[in-house]
Amino acid sequence: MVHVLIIGAYGSAGVAVADDLVDAPEVDRLTLVDDGEPGGGLCILRGCMPSKEILSAGAHRFQARHDGRIEGVPSVDLDAVVETKDEHVHGFAEHRRAAVGRMADREHVDFHHDTARFADDRTVVVGDREFEPDYVVVATGSTVSVPDLPGIDDVDYATSADVLDATAFPDSGIVMGFGYVGLELVPYLAEAGGMDLTVIEHDARPLDEADPPFGDALLELYREEFGIEVLTETRERSVEPTADGGVRLHTDREDDRATVEADDLFLFTGRRPNLDGLGLDRTALEPGPGWVRDTMRARDDDRVYVVGDVNGKEPILHVAKEQGFTAAANIRRQVRGEPLREYENVHHHVVFSGLGVYPFARVGHSEASARAAGRDVVAVVREASDDGVFKTKAVPEGLAKLVVDAGDGTVLGYQGLHYHADVMAKTMQVVVENGMDVRAVPDRAYHPTTPEIIDGLLREAADEVGTE
Repeated sequence: MVHVLIIGAYGSAGVAVADDLVDAPEVDRLTLVDDGEPGGGLCILRGCMPSKEILSAGAHRFQARHDGRIEGVPSVDLDAVVETKDEHVHGFAEHRRAAVGRMADREHVDFHHDTARFADDRTVVVGDREFEPDYVVVATGSTVSVPDLPGIDDVDYATSADVLDATAFPDSGIVMGFGYVGLELVPYLAEAGGMDLTVIEHDARPLDEADPPFGDALLELYREEFGIEVLTETRERSVEPTADGGVRLHTDREDDRATVEADDLFLFTGRRPNLDGLGLDRTALEPGPGWVRDTMRARDDDRVYVVGDVNGKEPILHVAKEQGFTAAANIRRQVRGEPLREYENVHHHVVFSGLGVYPFARVGHSEASARAAGRDVVAVVREASDDGVFKTKAVPEGLAKLVVDAGDGTVLGYQGLHYHADVMAKTMQVVVENGMDVRAVPDRAYHPTTPEIIDGLLREAADEVGTE
């Protein structure tokens, strides 16, 4: 009798594992555990879904403000934004809980709305019960990462979760963290919250995964169109409260912005694996670099699989789900005595930057990563302003790049920072993952017309590669 216990069954990774194993002939018993309240997983409750809800409100204002054909600038009703977000999130979470509940209705499946922890390598304690499953899947997600900065414990700060629930904002703010979370929420604070913002960026530009022109374009967009001050190549030294209840940040700069003051501090400094309280110190598991193999099986215990944000590999929703499917399949292979398969992740990310009006998407290689991998490439760039459709829609900013193999024309990667780049990412994922020759991708007019930017890239790249 094979028994699998999943810790974190409400989350995207955990529910993917459960869904794949619930009817698996190799699994006789499935125990699902999650202490979430109300339950539904990070993406639904505090991540992807609610963030898109609030960004959309700011996006409508931004587009109206930048469209000369529209008179007047609307205001964002923050109470209505949060009320609508809460209503929708409640429905999404209820749907997830219902899905887990339907699995738990099976005779061989149990669900426990409780906290789980390891008592030893073979024993998991759930509430006041003990289990000795054959396999354990850890899918406990991530939690906010607070930087180890002098003075951080002496000041109040807001995280992304606080922003999602905010019905009022102060006049000014300092933002630490300009990765995915910062790139998405900073424009919302400026547009919907009307805040004067100073953002600390450690590098010369944001968007580490992108080729430099994309980070430069995003910097210009945020500075010019949203009025946000971004201090690049700047690092925090310490933080302290001000006498009037604000915050003062000291940096390593040597100019007049060495010290910055504002009403509030916003921490968008990323997330860390949520391993607190799991009792891993009672097991052979030693979290850290390489502690989870690409098969999703733990390095130190062949009967433990770790999926999603908690394994520290890549904190992205769709990656978590794909890792869950990989883990489930590998548990079945392990039971049957078959070799395990590694999760192969073709880079496919979208950042809903610029309130989602100007999202960034990358599929496959950037030019830099392709060259670092030893590929001889052709890279072509197209500005959004080259295609009239973006002007007609009053979204003229941005650019896109296509990277192809110079020898055989294989499409290696796409990057886009422009209107509708997010929805074009799926098309480019199919092209990249199927290793299509740029000369074989149909060059044909179609609607909607914004993908004309891709047509232009395909034509230019095909011309450079030449005929077969």
